[in-house]
Amino acid sequence: MSDKVNENCEEFEQMVSAQCEALILAIQARRDKLIECIRQDKEVRVRALKEQVTTCTSRLQQTTALLQFCIEALKETDSSAFLQVDFPMFLLGIDSKLLLSAQVGTMLISRVANTDHSWHKEWTAPRVSPHFDLTLDDKSVMKAIEQLNFIQMKPPAAPAIIPEECSAENNSVTIAWQPPPHSHVEGYVLELDDGNGGDFREVYCGIETICTVDGLHFHCMYNARVKAFNSSGEGDYSELIGLQTAEVAWFTFDPILSGPGLQYSEDNTLVTGEGWEHRVALGSVGFSRGVHYWEFTIDKYDADTDPAFGIARIDVTRDKMLGKDDKGWAMYIDRQRSWFQHAGAHEQRVEGGIHVGSTIGVLLDLNHHRLQFYVNEEPQGEIAFRDLYGVFYPAVSINRGVSVTVHTALDPPSDSDET
Repeated sequence: MSDKVNENCEEFEQMVSAQCEALILAIQARRDKLIECIRQDKEVRVRALKEQVTTCTSRLQQTTALLQFCIEALKETDSSAFLQVDFPMFLLGIDSKLLLSAQVGTMLISRVANTDHSWHKEWTAPRVSPHFDLTLDDKSVMKAIEQLNFIQMKPPAAPAIIPEECSAENNSVTIAWQPPPHSHVEGYVLELDDGNGGDFREVYCGIETICTVDGLHFHCMYNARVKAFNSSGEGDYSELIGLQTAEVAWFTFDPILSGPGLQYSEDNTLVTGEGWEHRVALGSVGFSRGVHYWEFTIDKYDADTDPAFGIARIDVTRDKMLGKDDKGWAMYIDRQRSWFQHAGAHEQRVEGGIHVGSTIGVLLDLNHHRLQFYVNEEPQGEIAFRDLYGVFYPAVSINRGVSVTVHTALDPPSDSDET
């Protein structure tokens, strides 16, 4: 047994030594980066000083020339010759050779004064400071080193869910929890049941302590639980919390999910076609269970076209009329009649069209897996599609000259089976 203790001790020492070496290497790498930053700053400062020295040298040469000229002018004893001095243009900015004595004196004094002023204003102080106004903030690192210690490696305790920070909105739920005290945690696993008292499934794994789960069923009570884990294993589950999703679905058009070439209102409840080709607009939520009814109002309809209304998969083709591929189920309608369309095949022509102000109702019954349409609250033909399984998004396809508004969370029509 003592041999085993010695062996494990040596192995543990080697592991701790390797970890400390890794920390040292990390600090050295960080040191190299910091020193490189200092050297780059130094190069910038030296370059700026060299540029200033070059400029000062040029200015000094001009000033020296001005002083030399003034000395030569003062040496002249013949007043008539003094009046005819040829002043260099680059010094005085004039080319007249005959100046009055008073003018010459005034200009010389002004030139010297301006030169003196510019020296004091522009060239007496360096453009950059020779001092580095920085300090290395090592307090947090030193504190971390002081707190470096061993921890007991065992599975963590159960996290505690925070009920006041948990919520449900539409078909999404948000769960928040607290880390277990006095436990080393490397991550969390959040699980939800199926909303009907069934088995739990993992919906999140990570280090965050809050998670929002979208795309759930409406009108369902979901139970949630969370557990923590580390390299030693998984801890116990937290207590359950139940969250009720909305009974009816509130949604809008989703510009991100939808195709290009469409314009939306600020609240994304109205969509307008721009081009001649059909473009598909999808709703912001998908349905996989329950009965859902929504309506479209025709706000603009001044073109010879046939908008299509219905449902679609998330991967529906967005640059064709709804129902042209096998990911869309639709009713397309004009001013006089309508047809049902799926996978490019259309059938069941029904008389009765639309105009500005008309309403198109869509009844998606996923309890019985079927789809039915209404025009102005009256059934438009029989059941349009059956055997619908999976997740479906509200959808419409329109083109130029058509604007529609979606109305959600409505009760099914009075003649439907779900009234």
